[in-house]
Amino acid sequence: MEKVNDFTQGGMGKNIMKLAVPLMLAQLVNVLYNIVDRMYIARIPETGTLALTGLGVVLPVTLCISAFTQLFGSGGAPLCSIARGRGDHDTAEEIMGNSFLLLVLSGIALTVIGMFVKKPLLYLFGASDVTIGFANAYAEIYLLGSLFVMIGLGMNPFINSQGFGRTGMMTVIIGAIINIALDPIFIFAFGMGVRGAALATVLAQGISSLWVLRFLHSEKAILRLRYRYLRLQWKHVKNITMLGISGFVMSLTSSAVQIINNNMLQQYGGDMYVASMTIINSIREIFSLPVFGLMQGAQPVLGYNYGAKAYERVKKGIIFITIAGTIYTCTAVGITNLFPGFFIRIFTQDVSVVSLTIPCLKLYFFGFYMMSFHFAGQTVFLSLGKSKHAAFFSMLRKVVIVIPMTLILPHWFGSSGVFAAEPISNFVAGVVCFTTMMLTVWREIDDKDKRIKASETGKVRMHEGDK
Repeated sequence: MEKVNDFTQGGMGKNIMKLAVPLMLAQLVNVLYNIVDRMYIARIPETGTLALTGLGVVLPVTLCISAFTQLFGSGGAPLCSIARGRGDHDTAEEIMGNSFLLLVLSGIALTVIGMFVKKPLLYLFGASDVTIGFANAYAEIYLLGSLFVMIGLGMNPFINSQGFGRTGMMTVIIGAIINIALDPIFIFAFGMGVRGAALATVLAQGISSLWVLRFLHSEKAILRLRYRYLRLQWKHVKNITMLGISGFVMSLTSSAVQIINNNMLQQYGGDMYVASMTIINSIREIFSLPVFGLMQGAQPVLGYNYGAKAYERVKKGIIFITIAGTIYTCTAVGITNLFPGFFIRIFTQDVSVVSLTIPCLKLYFFGFYMMSFHFAGQTVFLSLGKSKHAAFFSMLRKVVIVIPMTLILPHWFGSSGVFAAEPISNFVAGVVCFTTMMLTVWREIDDKDKRIKASETGKVRMHEGDK
């Protein structure tokens, strides 16, 4: 087939970057969904800082929706790549159909439940009586459009897993352009404030989801979303959920971390510190997106080669993403330390907020370069279908390290302890995750590669003996 996108051909670095570059651009644009909202909201006359704080309180809600998107979307896409690498297209399409149905059902359930419990949850997430109005207004509209968010973001990995990185990039770019265009109209021209920002995001995600579905139903796709596969099969539901639990835990625990951060900062600092953390999270999203794009680009390539038993190529891919990720994250740490004020002023011109955030940003980013090792290890576990390892190391960083540190350190160091929990987790989780990957998965594929080479050598010798 002309469209086969055979990842066993060509250099591994080239194949990974062919997918990673469009994904990096898509990640950049995807971050703009939230970043642009925050930039505009922070500039609402008189109430900008409070509105930004309210938006920070809603972040756990968006992360919760993202968690279910990861569970069924990112859980199915690597399995799809492995099946395609084996040449089993029917199974790959069954997996995609099951993932789609799971996304739709969970999206409807989250909308209904969220609308009933949103206000008490927002108080639990760190809202004050001053910021609850802003948080509730944004959350209400965002929840109503959560199904669009889940389909657009959840099904896009199935486009990327087939090797159509540019098409996957366009999914996000189309939505982002619409979001950026509608934000100032709804927020300022129509006077809708935070409601306008939420409405712009939901409409943009709705159009993105239509784009994804249109492509996956078209003849351009190698694997298509077919009606006959839109029925749940336990074997696929189980495998999708087991592998997707890693991304689910990462997003869900990120939501939990954000809740605890907001509450601890309210306790030890107040609304100003919550606004500071919202800005730092926005900057972290910007700097994380290239390495996220790199790792997402590597997943279908590693999975395809693993399914095709091209183990030597899998090892080369692991080396490539580890080196590239480390170089990038080290550069990011240097840039944020040299120019912290520049990035903070993107989101606010409030002098007091800027001066408060600069030392917090430097502390928070101190161990960012160690995340490259955690990302590399997690990417390998996900790409090769190692669901138990992926789930464990997702929980390790957030649940075992970040959350306890966030609760304990402020008792000794005040609000600085909240920001210090992140670099501590980066160091510990990065070392443990990458070392475990090398001692388990690397050894496994290295042994398989040696057996294949030995078998090929034996066949050559037998052939020469026959001659």
